[in-house]
Amino acid sequence: MQTDYTFIILTFNEEIHLPKLLDSIKGLQAPIFILDSGSTDKTIDICKTYQIQYTCRPFDNHPKQWHYALNTFPIRTPWVIGLDADQMLSPELYQQLKNFKHQNHHHLTGIYFNRKYHFRGKWIKHGGYFPKYMLKMFRYNIGYSDLNQNMDHRFLVPGPTQIWRKGYLIEENLKENNISFWLEKHNRYSDLLAEEEVNRLYLPVKTYRTELWGAPNEHIAWLKQFWNILPRYLRPYLYFFFRLFFQKGILDGTTGILYHFLQAFWFRLIVDIKIEEQFRLKGIKPQPSAGRKFAFRFLLFFLILYLGNLGFIGITTPGKFYNQWLDQHLNYIRYWREFNISSSAALLTLMGYEVKKTIFNLHVTGRSGFHLVYSCLGYGIMSAFAAFVMAYSKSIRSKFLFLLLGITSFQTLNLLRLLLITLYWQPDYRINLHFLFNFLTYSIMGLLTMIWVHSKNQYGDKTKKSL
Repeated sequence: MQTDYTFIILTFNEEIHLPKLLDSIKGLQAPIFILDSGSTDKTIDICKTYQIQYTCRPFDNHPKQWHYALNTFPIRTPWVIGLDADQMLSPELYQQLKNFKHQNHHHLTGIYFNRKYHFRGKWIKHGGYFPKYMLKMFRYNIGYSDLNQNMDHRFLVPGPTQIWRKGYLIEENLKENNISFWLEKHNRYSDLLAEEEVNRLYLPVKTYRTELWGAPNEHIAWLKQFWNILPRYLRPYLYFFFRLFFQKGILDGTTGILYHFLQAFWFRLIVDIKIEEQFRLKGIKPQPSAGRKFAFRFLLFFLILYLGNLGFIGITTPGKFYNQWLDQHLNYIRYWREFNISSSAALLTLMGYEVKKTIFNLHVTGRSGFHLVYSCLGYGIMSAFAAFVMAYSKSIRSKFLFLLLGITSFQTLNLLRLLLITLYWQPDYRINLHFLFNFLTYSIMGLLTMIWVHSKNQYGDKTKKSL
């Protein structure tokens, strides 16, 4: 019998899943223990047929079930693998485990498996669901169940880990083909998650290390921390939109879109509703969350900056509300446009091109050119960027320095965009340079902002606690 690792499996009425899982691991000849939650179908009979040691414990939540299993079963191997009954090993993962040698992994405390999740027969490939790395294998007496969670169970380990990217843990709950089962199950889960979030607001909770660019567990912890500061009721809409379009969930087809709607929007909205219900039942008048305060400040600053720019353009353009003095002496919009045109002309001249320019246009002999109107300056994205920095809780000096960095970065990208359009744009060109510029700019500005948010305040404490 394999002596390097032991399988532990949680079950509850899993007669349609358990044989598939057991068949996928039996050739590994590893010890197997099952913790059941009071099954009323043939689950226990299957355990007896496969001659697997099992015990029963009433279910309260997954973290406590796993904690009980890890501290109850007589495990004598250096490693443990924790699985749910609706999971099974792919042939590649099976082979990796078959070749696993404890002495070759002495420097590790945990291993992440890559999961393939199926819903109603459809592999959910997008929407952040693949690749999906889950800490499933860890050293016994070192790895443990995170009891700070009611939902979204995870194992935690101190020390170095490794990710197995090629072998897959295939997960498909066939009982969820009945949509009523899925809805009832997640309705129960929403109670647990709402209770967890309410408790976290008023009770100190020891949190796992959060790191945006860290190990998968650290990355997920960072995302959950970010989720907790978002305004309730708004965040399900944002999350669904993000998964559907930014994470390409729309490419999962009809079944996939249904799943993303149910899991990202419906479930999360029910949780937010139940959080408010718990506040009322407990007589708690919640203070406005830091996330709501930030959202209000951001929206206020953005409207002031964006509408202010539009209003200034209106009064410095000949018409009913035209102000000649502002137009002639303080027209920063015109100065901004002229700076872009003059800077582009100067750079192109240094590169050896013959340039002709006016107050709105630039053309290069033998090449192309551009007509720079107000909407091309990017005051919309700059208003959003400045509003975010101004609304965020950091020192004034840190905000000022980051605003300078953002403005410099944006202006550099804008000049690069103008040079590319001038030198390479053609009417039948397949690449939309305007879209490409917007995508690159938003990505770079977003990346810089995330780094700034997550970094230590150069002139104070960590930022994340002040949001």
